Amino acid sequence: MKAVEGFIERSMFASRWLMAPFYIGLILSLILLLIKFMQELWHVAPHVLELSESATILAILGLIDLSLAGNLLLIVIFSGYENFVSKIHIGDHEDKPDWMGKVDFSGLKLKLIASIVAISGIQLLKSFMNISAVPESQLMWMVIVHLTFVLSGVMLAVMDLITVKAHKMGGKH
Repeated sequence: MKAVEGFIERSMFASRWLMAPFYIGLILSLILLLIKFMQELWHVAPHVLELSESATILAILGLIDLSLAGNLLLIVIFSGYENFVSKIHIGDHEDKPDWMGKVDFSGLKLKLIASIVAISGIQLLKSFMNISAVPESQLMWMVIVHLTFVLSGVMLAVMDLITVKAHKMGGKH
């Protein structure tokens, strides 16, 4: 019976490698996002002298939005792979991000929601910059969705704080 239990446990532990193709797919998604970023930059750059200040800001906000989505992908790729599949062994490479290898699942959740709030905030700012073209009901829903993301982030942070305090006090949860 112990041999069966050992086989099941080794199989369960090895199953983490089934996640590796997901992270490879996310790397490919990052490449697609880069292509979209370059396409947007290519469309804006030749017309920058003709664009109004607000149109230029809107275009730049779109590029920032794509950049934040890329950062979000990197956070998920690195942290997800290291938390659920295997450590990334690159030694003490000078370009290794400080947070790499140190972000646990709780930190990953907070980084994800912070990125989502930032992306939502950029979208909302773009709408405010072009407020005359955005229907009032759409703007209202964008604000509600953004505030929902913000509230979710605050609640996740509070739950993590409660969990940390409970562990420090000797609690089990």
